[in-house]
Amino acid sequence: MKAQVFRGVNQLSYEEIPVPTLEPDEVLVQVQVVGLCQSDIKKIRYPLYEPPRIFGHETAGTIAAVGSEVTGWHIGQRVAVMHHIPCMRCAYCLNDNFSMCDTYKNICTTAGFAPSGGGFAEYVKVPGHIVRNGGLIPIPDNISFEEASFVEPTNCCLKAVKKAQIAPGQTVLITGAGPIGLMFIMLVKYFGARAIATDLLPSRVEKALNVGAEAAFDARDPNLPAKIHALTNGLGVDVTLLAVPSEKAFFQSLDCTRKGGKILFFAEFPDEVEISINPNLLYRREIDLMGSYSSSYRLQSLAADIVFNKRIDVQALISDRIPLQDLSAAVARAISPTPETYKILIVNG
Repeated sequence: MKAQVFRGVNQLSYEEIPVPTLEPDEVLVQVQVVGLCQSDIKKIRYPLYEPPRIFGHETAGTIAAVGSEVTGWHIGQRVAVMHHIPCMRCAYCLNDNFSMCDTYKNICTTAGFAPSGGGFAEYVKVPGHIVRNGGLIPIPDNISFEEASFVEPTNCCLKAVKKAQIAPGQTVLITGAGPIGLMFIMLVKYFGARAIATDLLPSRVEKALNVGAEAAFDARDPNLPAKIHALTNGLGVDVTLLAVPSEKAFFQSLDCTRKGGKILFFAEFPDEVEISINPNLLYRREIDLMGSYSSSYRLQSLAADIVFNKRIDVQALISDRIPLQDLSAAVARAISPTPETYKILIVNG
């Protein structure tokens, strides 16, 4: 089969490799669509992992083979694939910190080499632990592979929304109106809260309004805090979701978030970034700082429900469909987006 193999920093090799062989409890999925995630781009651009590896984890496809011990799944079935499933028994899982679980981190779908997602290939193998514990999600007949590939990123965004306890009637600031920021806008609106967005690109400011933001502003606007306070009766927003790894966006969020509010880090910052803050800002204003990484097992059914029942319009997020052989070009486009670049999908066939 063909796959895009990570051979070193900024080195992707489109090459022929063996189709993964199955153990009796495993399933082989023919990849149809895989979303290009910012985490994939970081893994390709920075020395975070030893090569060779095959990345890609927002995967949807068709079951091509099943192991002899697999029950409940058949060849030809259309599925969305969750690349991690927690053990549900460790101290992290018992506290609902599923993404901290060693099993979650170490057992992963693979197309070969060290398991790293494997979606950037023609076939991906799903380990038995993931098959047995809900990691394959049947795709309804009326849902495309493209739409189904959004189940995993929807879960990740849902986890942040739930962790921040966003509730009907609240106002939420979302910094960054890329594909994740736009999904946050849709989810915030779906759960009955008001969304305000910021971005550096005028086209993304406009897009934020189109997908449901009550207001959207240029992130460089020096009057941004005053405008947000004017929209919130002088209080500030209840929650800020940082969807871009920007120190400036963080300090803006401090100016825009009300006393007793929350600021949630969703975007991953470069490791070398350190942010200095006077702790009395948090103490006196009782602002909660929190982070949200990856997905939550408990939200898997809700994420599928939201995508499959079209409670948010994931198709409105798609800007590019790029063949697997052109993954390097897709990464370059994501790094230097045009005004109309949003979610990039990698397609087979």
